Amino acid sequence: MRLILLGPPGAGKGTQAERLCGTHAIPKISTGDMLRAAVQSGSAIGRELRSVMESGALVADDQIIALIKARIAQPDCANGFLFDGFPRTIAQAEALRTDNIQIDHVIEIRVPDAEIVARISGRRWHPASGRVYHTQYNPPRDEGRDDLTGEPLVQRADDREETVLKRLAVYHQQTAPLIDFYKNYEAKSPHAPCYTAIAGLGSVDEIAREISDALSS
Repeated sequence: MRLILLGPPGAGKGTQAERLCGTHAIPKISTGDMLRAAVQSGSAIGRELRSVMESGALVADDQIIALIKARIAQPDCANGFLFDGFPRTIAQAEALRTDNIQIDHVIEIRVPDAEIVARISGRRWHPASGRVYHTQYNPPRDEGRDDLTGEPLVQRADDREETVLKRLAVYHQQTAPLIDFYKNYEAKSPHAPCYTAIAGLGSVDEIAREISDALSS
């Protein structure tokens, strides 16, 4: 099973990815993880990537594709893989097709922006323990205080509403073209991956069942 999982931050992709990888005995492949590993390796490409990343520039598509091709050639990908955070651009999606890297299914977990903002901006964190609360879905007994220590909870910078809105804007800018790309590809080619949009508003189990049904069909 060779999968691409799309969805905005906070849509529950990580939870569903873990289930899919466990069910199908496939690894989750994250370009972020691969970039960090390459940099830490000290290899020639790792040193090149470190220079690019430290400058604040985007890593070139051909470098990302080279990392992807090397990764999926490893033995643990014999049964397939799940791409997390890849492809991010039309050029990367085109490169997969040009290099004959077959994808079986593209799953989009679709959640309205207002729900994403509510999910993420409501998170509160106890720094000392890592315990996470939510103002709506998992509130502490005393507002703004950790249940065990009574210490103040904090809202991480990444969870602030203005930050979430910026992340969503970037996601829509990058991902909307990819969704159209895979829809059009499926309509035109028998070799294209199947594309399915799943509503991400139910329980974790309900969403997992919908994904399983889509993959089975």
